[in-house]
This record gives sequence, structure tokens and C-alpha cells, in this order.
Amino acid sequence: MDINQVITGELGVKRWQVDAAVKLIDEGNTIPFIARYRKEATGTLDDAQLRTLYERLLYLRNLEEKKEQVLASIEEQGKLTEDLKKQILAAETLVVVEDLYRPYRPKRRTRATIAKEKGLEPLAALITLQKADKPVETYALEYVNSEKEVATAKEAVDGAKDIIAESVSDEADYRSWIRKATMQKGKVISQAKDEKAESVYEMYYDFEEPVSKLAGHRVLALNRGEKEKFLNVKIEAPQEDIIRYLEKKMIHGNNPYTTPILQEVAEDSYKRLIAPAIEREIRSELTEKAEDGAISVFKKNLHQLLMQPPIVGQTVLGWDPAFRTGCKLAVVDPTGKVIGTTVIYPTAPTTPKKIEASKDLLKKIIPKYNITLISVGNGTASRESEQFIVELLKEIPQKVQYVIVNEAGASVYSASKLASEEFPKFDVGQRSATSIARRLQDPLAELVKIDPKSIGVGQYQHDMNQKKLSEALSGVVEDCVNKVGVDLNTASAPLLSYISGISGAIAKNIVAYREENGRFTDRKQLLKVAKLGPKAFEQCAGFMRIQGGDNPLDGTSVHPESYEAAEKLLKKQGFSLDDIAGGKLTGLSLTIGDYAKVAKELEIGEITLRDIVKELEKPGRDPRDEMPKPILRTDVLDMKDLKEGMILKGTVRNVIDFGVFVDIGVHQDGLVHISEITDKKFIKHPLEVVSVGDIVDVKVMSVDLKKKRIQLTMKGIN
Repeated sequence: MDINQVITGELGVKRWQVDAAVKLIDEGNTIPFIARYRKEATGTLDDAQLRTLYERLLYLRNLEEKKEQVLASIEEQGKLTEDLKKQILAAETLVVVEDLYRPYRPKRRTRATIAKEKGLEPLAALITLQKADKPVETYALEYVNSEKEVATAKEAVDGAKDIIAESVSDEADYRSWIRKATMQKGKVISQAKDEKAESVYEMYYDFEEPVSKLAGHRVLALNRGEKEKFLNVKIEAPQEDIIRYLEKKMIHGNNPYTTPILQEVAEDSYKRLIAPAIEREIRSELTEKAEDGAISVFKKNLHQLLMQPPIVGQTVLGWDPAFRTGCKLAVVDPTGKVIGTTVIYPTAPTTPKKIEASKDLLKKIIPKYNITLISVGNGTASRESEQFIVELLKEIPQKVQYVIVNEAGASVYSASKLASEEFPKFDVGQRSATSIARRLQDPLAELVKIDPKSIGVGQYQHDMNQKKLSEALSGVVEDCVNKVGVDLNTASAPLLSYISGISGAIAKNIVAYREENGRFTDRKQLLKVAKLGPKAFEQCAGFMRIQGGDNPLDGTSVHPESYEAAEKLLKKQGFSLDDIAGGKLTGLSLTIGDYAKVAKELEIGEITLRDIVKELEKPGRDPRDEMPKPILRTDVLDMKDLKEGMILKGTVRNVIDFGVFVDIGVHQDGLVHISEITDKKFIKHPLEVVSVGDIVDVKVMSVDLKKKRIQLTMKGIN
């Protein structure tokens, strides 16, 4: 198999692009580095294309390896024919290779192998030939042998039937046809184990849907319901069609002695051997597809969340709400440094005295630290804390706003080894309040400290292949961190570890070097960091920024390998390096008439030249600035304040297959069903229209106070 050609067809790109990308990957280059600094070589393949290419490359190489193992195993048995070899080499999936290998796979002792040990293969062959001219039992008498534990002619026939049944089940073409028929005509059936039991799976207590139409989120819901022992789930195949098919394949003519036996064998082979295996395979395939779909949504949601714009230049009060144990507060300055922590008791069980004391304390803290923003976690007691904050804001002269932030993962971080290293003297509440403040100041820098699975976007994350999910989400974090770049002098070790070419150990060494030798003033100093060699430097240097360093280019995403070209360009166009920091290069692109000619003069590619110019015009620009800013609030809404037809602004918190959850400032997110997202066109998935973090206008359709459900629509709002 020509792997690169297969990938070329799948990606819909040119062959030379795939060849170049594979070569770069094999040389140890990372995806972010290739996407950003090797555009010439790959014809500007972006990070999403490169990740897909990388995944397929690993799968297809694994497939080729499997084929070699299978061919070697069959050849060792002396059973490899030219035709079989061709079939194995032509297989495009692991399932097909496994089907072809099945008859030759070393087997555990089955009913068929026991029958073979009893010498019943010739009898099985006689039945298969369908030439018997007397009852098969008569032939079977020859095989009755007490030493071989064949007591009767019936036992001999039964053993022969077992041998035929297994050989039928091993036939790759039959399995392939049956798998296809079950996929096309089969149904997924789900029943309740106990109809009276209350659960979230009640819609699946008596459920059936064609296999071919089953949506991914339903597959994952059924799997979870089965795992939690609320549901019995099975696949109902077109059994009659399948058994007729097997009979047609097995029976030639109509021999009165062998036909009834072969009809029995066809049914036994399907029900006992083929059906359970095909059901397992199909369910596994459905789960895999559903997982891939869910992971894809998860990735997009996570990308949006990580790329939320930072709120810079503000002192933020992080507020971790709670009832009995009190609300933990942390004051964090604009650089992310914690300058004070405390606990207040404004929520139940409390007293008017404690509420007043909490207000008095905040009235002192807010002007003292010049707090302009309060970041409130959306967990337990968030609602009550919000009401308290709104009352407080009405009583103070300072202009202070608040934001409800998704605190998913804050408790995971606060109890982690990393948090205890970062804040050894803080308790988990103080760490959590700090994280809640910081994830508003710089969402990316804070959220990288948390396992992506715990960040709270997506569905069924605990039910899927964890390795696959972790790899996919780590890829998203890596892409985001490298897109934004990091400040080499302030970035934490977790943030640095996502930079291209930097491992966890090297990230710690960078921080240790910084603490020992003071701030970095030149990118080249990275080469003095322990274990950071020339290859790692090549991969990471362009993503590391130094503000106010020796070379103004160190504060941009221009790679050191292009410094010479950048300096020549500036000189040629009548500028100097100092103009970079002064922001005097906004019209640089206008001074370049012919990019191809200039690129040739500078001995670099045209794409690289355009990237350098774009970067020098806006040095160190943050791609997150283009994303929607969070909604800052000063007043509160209660669920019972909501009226049908009310139009509100909200933030998209989560996108799932059947709709989006929108935060409208009432603690309980409202659901916009997929059918209520747009009236312009039919959409297959909400992500076609909205993303996490988007600010949207919604209209209230219905409010169920008892079930705490809010139905919203985005239709018909001008």
C-alpha cells in the first residue's frame, strides 16, 4: 500500500504536500512547528490538516505492520496462497485483515477442534460434498470409537456439524456480507432492566432505531445506561435473510440426506458463532464513530474556551462560593500575583451580623487594592453569592463589575500536586479562588494546568477511550498555546510544557534557569538550559516571546532562523529594528510591491516573507483579541424573573450534538435545541452556527422552575 497516496486522496491535497509533511514528521518536527514555520515545504497545510494526516499515518503504518505479522504467521503454517496474499495486501482496514486471518489464527480449544481430535474431519468433508446416497448416520457408524470418546453415530454427526459450523464462521466473505446486512437492515433495541426504576435513561426503556440511523450521542447514552445497569441493549439483525444467504452459499442441489444437516449448521453457525461476534464488532464500530464525533465537538469547544480573550490590566477578586464553610476570596493583581486572601460568610447558614461584616470587609478591600472586577465561580452557592455581590455594588461608589465563570476543574487543580507546589501555604479554597480569578485574566495560562477532560465542555467524556481523548485534547491545547505564544519570563512550567519541542522536564528546567539567572534577555539563552538541545531550540524558539529583550525580534513570532532575512528586509525598506517595538511598521506591507521578487532577493520563500511582514506590522499580536469578550454584569436575574418572550444576551457555555447551553445570568444555563438555533437553513450540528464563548441573543420560550429547565430560542430575533 502506498500510504502517502492514500492520505493524499483522503485529504484532497497534492502528493508532494503529503510527502513533505511525512518527511518533516519523521525527522522529529512537531505539528505546530511544521504548521507555522514550514509552510513552504508543505504548501501551507494547517495544523488541523496536519493532525489528521498524522493520525492516518499512524493508523496506516500500524495496518501495514499487522499485515506483515499475519502474512508471516500464515506462511509459517504453510498455508499462504498467492490469492490470499493478494487479498491481505489489498485490505484497507484492520477489520478486513482480521477477517482474512481468522481461519489461520491459533485457536483455543473449541467444539470444532475437539471434534477434529476425534478424527471427524472426513465425515464433515463428506457432508460438505453433498454426495451422500444413504443416511449420514450410516456413514457415521465408522467413526464410533470408545477410545476417541465417540459413543454413538449421532455424536459423530454432531461433531462433524461443529467442524462445518466453525469453517463457515471463519469465511471472510460471509462475515463481510453479514456485517454489511446487519449495518443496513439491523436495529438497535434497548429495554429497561426495571421499568419502575427512575433514571435519566427513561426515554431508552423501550427504544428501537435502525443501526444505520443511530446518532452518536444516543450510542454513548445507551452504552452508559447499559454500564450503569439500567438498560439491556442488543442488536436485532435480519436473521432470516442472513440464514437464507448462508444456506444458499453452503447448499448445492438438494440432497435429502445432507441438506437438512447443512440447514441446521447454517443456523447454528450464525446464532452461536457469527452473530455474537458481529454484534460486538458493530457495537464497537458504532461506539468508535460516536466517540470520534464527540471528541471532534469536544476539541472545538475546548479550542474556543482556551482562546477566550484575556482581561488585562485589572485587579480581580476571585470568589469561590460555598455555604457552610464560607466563600473563599483571593485578590489577584494584573500580573496574576496573589496579593491577599480571606474568607467571608455571606451565604446560609449565616446571620445579618455576618452579612454586614462581609460587606464591611469588602468595602475596605475594594478601594485598598483598586479591585475593578469580581470573578465568581458557578458552583454551589454561586446564585446566593451573586445576589450578595449585586447588593454590595449598589452600596459602593467604585465602579465594579462581576462575571460568573465556569469553575469546572478549579477544584481538581486546587487539590493537585502542581497547585501545592505553586501555593504551598494556601489551602484548597484559597487555591481555587486564585484559579477562578486567573482564568478570567488569562484563560489559556490557567486552564493548561488542568487536565483537559476536567474542564467541563463536551459530553460523555468519562465513557470514551481515555487515551484517544487525552491525545486529541492535548493536541488542541498544544495548538492554542503555540498559536498565542508564551512570555518566556512569566510562563509557568505547565504552560511551557505545551510549547513545541518542550517536554515537562525541560519546562521545569527553563523555570529553574530563570529563577537562578534572572530574566531571559535573548532567545539564544535557551540553549544554556539543561537538556534543551539545538533540535528543541529550533522547534520552540519561534513560540517563546521576550518583551524588552536585547533583540526586538525576540518579542515577535519571527523565527531566529529568519532574523537575517527580517533585518535585511527592514534595512531595504528604510526601517530599523527599533521601529518594531515602537509600532512604526504598520504600513510595511504597502512598501513592498512585488513579494516574489523581494523574497528571491532575501533568499526566503514568498509565504515566509508574507508571514514576517504580517508579524512585524503587529508584533506579538494576540489572536485571542478577535474573539468575543465575556459579558460583564452589575445586576442579577432570578429564574422566576424570566418571562416567556424575554430577549436576553447570553454566553454559549457548551455545544453538544442536539443543541447549545447558554448562560443568561440566572445560574441555570438555558438550552437552545438544534431546531431553534437558526431559521435560515437546516443544520446537521450546532457547531455550524455557534461556538463556545460566543455572545448570542436568545428569547425565552419556557421556564420549568420545578425541573430547573429553561428552553430558549435564537429564532425570530431581529
